[in-house]
Order: sequence, then C-alpha cells, then structure tokens
Amino acid sequence: MPLSQRFAPPVALFLLAPFVGEFLLGNLTLTELPLGVLLAPLYGCGALLVRELGRRSGGGWPTMVLLAAAYALIEEGPVDQLLWNDSYAGADQLHGASYLPSLGMSVELTQSVLALHTVWSICVPIALVETLTRSRRSEPWLGRVGLGVVACLYAAGAVVVFRGNYAAEHFLASPAQLAGLTVVIVGLIVAAFGIRTARLRPLPGRAPAAWRVGLAALAVTSAYWGPLNLLSADWYEWAGAVVWCLCWAAGVWWVSRWSRRAGWGVRHRFALAAGAVLTYAWVAFPARPESGGSLRADLLSNAVFALLAGLLLVWAARRAAPEDEPVARRGPAGG
Repeated sequence: MPLSQRFAPPVALFLLAPFVGEFLLGNLTLTELPLGVLLAPLYGCGALLVRELGRRSGGGWPTMVLLAAAYALIEEGPVDQLLWNDSYAGADQLHGASYLPSLGMSVELTQSVLALHTVWSICVPIALVETLTRSRRSEPWLGRVGLGVVACLYAAGAVVVFRGNYAAEHFLASPAQLAGLTVVIVGLIVAAFGIRTARLRPLPGRAPAAWRVGLAALAVTSAYWGPLNLLSADWYEWAGAVVWCLCWAAGVWWVSRWSRRAGWGVRHRFALAAGAVLTYAWVAFPARPESGGSLRADLLSNAVFALLAGLLLVWAARRAAPEDEPVARRGPAGG
C-alpha cells in the first residue's frame, strides 16, 4: 500500500478532530486557524488514541465511546482546569443554579463537557474518517511505533495546553478535586476495556433507513444544544441537566436496539455522525466565540466552516458502503 494511502486516515483524523471540536462549534474563527496547530496534538492525537485502542482491543464503538468520555474529563479537568475554574477565559461558568459547592463543580458545565468532547471532538471525527476509508474501517491504522509517537504527541499537546492555560489563568484545582476526577477517569477506562466481552443478542426486524437515523441524531442533539445556547436564564440549568439525561438515555436506547437489527451498517453510523455535525453547524450561529470579535467575522467564519462540513458530509455519503454488514452484537453503534 502506498504511504499516502496508509497514512491518509490517521492524518485526516488528526486534522478533523480539532476542526469539529473547536471551529465548527463556533469557539474559534477563521482568524484563529493557527490555534488549530496547537490544538491538533491534543484533539487529533486524542482521537487517534481512542480509535486505535478501540479497534486493537476488539471493543469497537462501545469501547471508543467510554474512552472518549475519559478523554473529555482529562482535557477539561487536569489539562485546562475548566471544570473547577470560576473565571476561565474571563467568564464565570460555574456559579449557576447547578453549582455544587461540595465539589466545586457545575452539573451543567460537566455535562456539556462530556457531550461536546465525547460525541463531537472524538466520536464524530472517527465515524466520518472511517466512512471515508472503506476497506480499512475496522483495522488499526498505526503500528506500535506510530501508536507510541501519537501517545507522545498527545502528552506534549496536553502539556502545552496546560501551560498556556496556567500562564493565563494562574489556577490549579485542589488535590481532592483532581484525585476524585482521576478515580472517575480510571473507572471509565477500566469499563471501556471490560465491555469488550459484552455480547448483546440480535433483535428481530431490520434497522431503520439510514436517513431516519440521521434525522433522529439531528433531533436529539439539537434538543440538547439548542436550548443550552439560546436560553441563558439561570432556571434552565437544572432543566437542561434533565434534558441532557433524557437525550443520552434516548440515544443509547435507540442506537443499542437499532444496531442489533439486520441491515445495520456503515451508512447508519455515518448518519449518526452527520446528524451531530448538522447540529453543530446551526448551533454555531447563535453562539459567540470565546475570543469575542466582530459579529460579522463570527458569522462569516461559521458560514465557511458549515460549508466545509457540508462538503465533507456529501463526500462521506458517497463513500459509504452498501448496508451489507453483519448484525452488530456489541451494543451501541455496533463494532
């Protein structure tokens, strides 16, 4: 296999993860594209590690989802301290109605972190790049040396982000806060590899059409992100926490059942990712970037990034294989 084809999938994932995680969301604008270079080792290598460990271990998507959740807590916990910093980037995101003084954390903020990184920063880019790779979708993309290099780059990226945030914020969480979150992160990692042995029986009937799965993904993710961005009232924090739980429960329930029916395949996994991408594309417009700036520049950036995302979805849709994969037995989203 030519080197260009061999390394195309990991390079694509390396670049796509920060694009979806920060730019498509609307956190960063066109003028801040150079920041993507600094974020790529953290986001891109994090996504690569999650994907390679999930594929190498045989755990498939259930393992990758749990590892992605661990990644989310690592990034926003020990790395940039967002989960505990009440003046992060000059804004107090903690002391709302869902703030828990005993933990020094906000329920709403923690849920948001888990949603945006687990789904969009990690799982969506993996699903899109796997859709584009066709014959290598379920295979490891990196050898041991490559995996080691990616792990080192990820660690270096985490250090760069930590140092940059500390230089700007001069904030460190307490040892108890860091220890408590570490226990949760380790638990997610242990569960990610423990779930490899889980086998769920196939269900009768056929999986719904891929376009219906995509619409469901768009509806569920929009139901969460839409009100969260459009409603700033303090009372909505606990209501939003309930919505988060309902959306996650509905998503896991539906995907777990659909993925165990005949006909479930790569088109359905692509449809899930596509629905989530479309949610980010529209949610970016009412949101404002972290750096502020002019509204015109913000809207222009959102339009450009949404157009690029749309073109990527069209390309991926054309590359999606026929729905002839075997029935999945590993749980949500199959293997």
